[in-house]
Amino acid sequence: MQLDIDSIIQGYAAGYFLMANEGEDSLNWYSSRERSLIPLDERFTYPRSLRRPLNQNRFSTAINRDFKAVVEGCANREETWISPQLKEIYHALNQAGWAYSFETWEGDELAGGILGIAIGGAFIGESMFYRIPEGSKVAMVKLVERLRDRSFVLFDAQMTNPHLERFGSYIINNKQYQSLLKKALQRRCSLV
Repeated sequence: MQLDIDSIIQGYAAGYFLMANEGEDSLNWYSSRERSLIPLDERFTYPRSLRRPLNQNRFSTAINRDFKAVVEGCANREETWISPQLKEIYHALNQAGWAYSFETWEGDELAGGILGIAIGGAFIGESMFYRIPEGSKVAMVKLVERLRDRSFVLFDAQMTNPHLERFGSYIINNKQYQSLLKKALQRRCSLV
């Protein structure tokens, strides 16, 4: 399969995201009237239960140490939008320097991770998973710290859920999102 990486990045930069319908391998571009963002300012919070694992430095973090395992972990659920074709796209985007896995490790064991695409000052979160309790939550806290340190403007979570709300996620309309995305795309930020 020949991938047009530039067109895929242009789609994300225009505010769209790729998804496969459950049980199908065909991909479609989607947009939303509302977007869920993870705050990169003082509105970011995390559950009190994370204080102990964070203070104990129980987990180390890495970027792209095992990208393939993070993609597989994100896709390994009863209902998934990450089709085999989308996995190939994520791997191609990773090879081209656009897609990243932000990982937590407990010793030599992958504890959890977040899969996303970085374009300018925007980090577009695609999915997250854990194998060890608290693994993905610690990844979220450490990723937000990294995005702040690297002057990112936007952490797009696409859709909200109760888990993300525990981190202060909030909803903005598409007009606000497009304005923030435009500002983020003008930045030259690097996750690594």
